[in-house]
Amino acid sequence: MNDADVSKQIEQMVRFIRQEAEEKANEISVSAEEEFNIEKLQLVEAEKKKIRQEYERKQKQVEIRKKIEYSMQLNASRIKVLQAQDDLVNSMKESASKELLHVSHDQHKYKKLLKDLIVQSLLRLKEPAVLLRCREVDVDLVESVLDSAKDEYSGKANAAPPEIIVDRVYLPPAPTHYDAHEQFCSGGVVLASRDGKIVCENTLDARLDVVFRGKLPEVLFLNCF
Repeated sequence: MNDADVSKQIEQMVRFIRQEAEEKANEISVSAEEEFNIEKLQLVEAEKKKIRQEYERKQKQVEIRKKIEYSMQLNASRIKVLQAQDDLVNSMKESASKELLHVSHDQHKYKKLLKDLIVQSLLRLKEPAVLLRCREVDVDLVESVLDSAKDEYSGKANAAPPEIIVDRVYLPPAPTHYDAHEQFCSGGVVLASRDGKIVCENTLDARLDVVFRGKLPEVLFLNCF
């Protein structure tokens, strides 16, 4: 083999090696590109997922804040409604209490009312002897109706007339001006068993409380419309 053949053969080997190297380099480049694209896609998806999660978290926080604000506003509205109802009820009761102060002004009607209250109390107690307490200003009126009250009770209860002792410890007087914080009594009586274990409070103020508690749901219902 002469030098020309050797040189030609070497060139062929060089071309083959070069081609194989280029192919290998191209293969490596394509593989690296694919891996890069895959990794880039994974990073993008991971970032998208992170962004979605952050958005969902913030959206939930916004929804929670809205619910809290709504609940606070609702509670505030309820408190205002309850306060308005309470103010209305207190105003109505105060007006009724002021009217009670005039009941005892009509002596004839008030005398009959006192007798009815005493009879009602006796029927509730059903005691052979009771202690009666009234306002000092009402003592004469009360004593004037005791006998008729005993007889009426005796007829209704089919029992002997009870002994009624008028207590000299009196109920508070009517106020000269209405004050909800002042101890006062608009009229009526309080009867108790001799041992004090059973008490029937039949003052005008106590009866107003009973009536008002009974009518309170109706008052609140009407106030809602």
